[in-house]
Formats: sequence, structure tokens, C-alpha cells
Amino acid sequence: MKVKENYGTAIRSGFEYLLSNYPDVFVIGQGLWSPWYVGNTMTDLDKKYGKDRVIDTPVSEAATTGMAIGASLCGSLPIVVHPRIDFMLYALDPIANQAAKWSYMFGGQTSPSVTIRAIINRGGEQGAQHSQSLHAWLAHVPGLRVVMPYSVEDARDMLIASVLCPDPVIYIDDRWLYEKEEKLSPIEEKKINNFPPKKIKSGNDLTIVGSSFSTQLALDAARELEDINISAEVIDIRTLNPFKADNINNSVSKTGKLIVVDGGTKHAGFAAEVIATVVENFEPNELTAMPIRVTLPDAPAPTSRKLEKIYYPTIGQIIENAKGLCSKDR
Repeated sequence: MKVKENYGTAIRSGFEYLLSNYPDVFVIGQGLWSPWYVGNTMTDLDKKYGKDRVIDTPVSEAATTGMAIGASLCGSLPIVVHPRIDFMLYALDPIANQAAKWSYMFGGQTSPSVTIRAIINRGGEQGAQHSQSLHAWLAHVPGLRVVMPYSVEDARDMLIASVLCPDPVIYIDDRWLYEKEEKLSPIEEKKINNFPPKKIKSGNDLTIVGSSFSTQLALDAARELEDINISAEVIDIRTLNPFKADNINNSVSKTGKLIVVDGGTKHAGFAAEVIATVVENFEPNELTAMPIRVTLPDAPAPTSRKLEKIYYPTIGQIIENAKGLCSKDR
């Protein structure tokens, strides 16, 4: 029987499943007992499982992350929560220089099975230091798995798969998705490799690719494009590292056109990685139009609500680019 949940409560269900079934799991980070920090994703878990397993820490991203990585090397299954991905930058040394490298440096004899949850927290006039999505940075580091669930069920199931994976995993969720609702199937443990890019809408005229909240924009745009007889196929990336483009390539081989929507900046962003990977697999004459990126501008986030409306990618931008690509066929 399927149960309806929203994105935030689905994450909580993932935590609850792990804490109930795996005694070695514990959660550590800032503000874990406060909905102001983590929304509805961890409500009352400290009361149910105890404050020795849901640990609210002082403000030290580097110390918290370093302790969790050390605990993972001793057999625990820790989840570190960073309520803002921006401030997780303080922990880049233990993440990029320790967790990502450990298995390689010691010949695979041991690996930090740590999950690092980073929350994207944008909009609301929060400004440049509180509104970033740094997934492209993290996906650049060999040894780190990086996932960004879009669907409600993936938010739950990818969290579980991340924690049960022997490798360090960066799990990134976006507050703009927390109220998205779906009916969920019962929990079935899956391997982290079972979440490659996924087709979530079929189409024939062009392919639109996104991840996390950008997938929602892509899907909304594709539905509006149907009203003007443009059939768009939508692919949700889900796993950024290791990035497997087979399903995207299959879609582009059918449509010949590609738009990538990304919540990061354009320069050296993940949209460029998607396009480069796709282009490497096609002869020039196999694509019927040049691929397009719809991204943030190469500028820090504004603190003005009016400027935010033109800073973040929109459904309208995707539609206009799609119309431009498809007009060449008509």
C-alpha cells in the first residue's frame, strides 16, 4: 500500500528506517532538534531515538564532519547534517582531503562509510552567503559519491542507500522541494548504483535535463510546452558522481536537441559537464541544434526580492529556449 508523504517527511522516514534498523547509525550536526534548521525532515527523532544518536552540536562544521569521518573508520554509520551547504565549506578539508581519499590511499583496505547531508537553502532575500548550490564543486572530487534526489521517493530511498554504501556520499537536498507530495511505495533497500539518470517524462522533440529543483522546473516547462505542440522528454540526473549519461544519450539520440537546467552558475558548472559528456558521444551532424544551458548567471545571489526573480532560472526561460530550438524544424 502506498502512503502519501511530502519531500521533507520522506527524508524523515529515511532517517527513521535507518535509526530503527541499524544500531550503528547516528546523526550529528547543527540544529538537528530545530525545525528552523532542518524543516520537517527530522521532527522528534531525538525524542524517539535519544540525543546520543541524534546529536545537536556546537557550531563547528569542520570538527563535526571530522569526528563523523573518524567514527565511520571505526565501524559506525554516521550521517553529518549541514543545514546550509554554504557553511559546509568550512568542512571541505575533511571531506575532500580525508573522506574522498582514504580508500585510495590505503589500497581499499578501509573506507569511510559516511553520509554528508547538505541542504540548499535559497531565496527569501537571504543573499550571497546563504543561497548557493555547490554540487558541481563536490562532484569534481574523485572518491566522493554525490546524489541530488528530486522525487519524494528518491529523497527517502537515496538517503537510505547513501548510508548503507561503503563509500563517502554527499547527499544534497533542496528546501524548495520540501512541500512536494507523492504516494510512496514501501521501503525496499537499494544499492546506491541503482540511481542513474531517470526519464520522468517521455517526449520526441527535445530533451530537457535537470537535477533536484531544476528537474521540477524542467518538468513544469515540458508540460506547458505540450500546449504549443512541443513534446519534451525530461531526464532527472539523480547521481552526479559517478555520472552515467547512458539514459541521457539515449534520449538525445531520439530528439537531437538538448537543454540542461542547473541550479548552479554557468561557468564550469554541472550543466557544462552534462553537455560535454553528451557531445562526446555524438557525431556533429547527429545533433540537430546546439545544446543550451539554463543556469544561474555568473554572479553572487542578490538580496533583493525583485532581483531574485531574474536571478534564478525560470520555467519561462526554458520554454523560450525550447521554442527557439524547435522552430528550426518547423
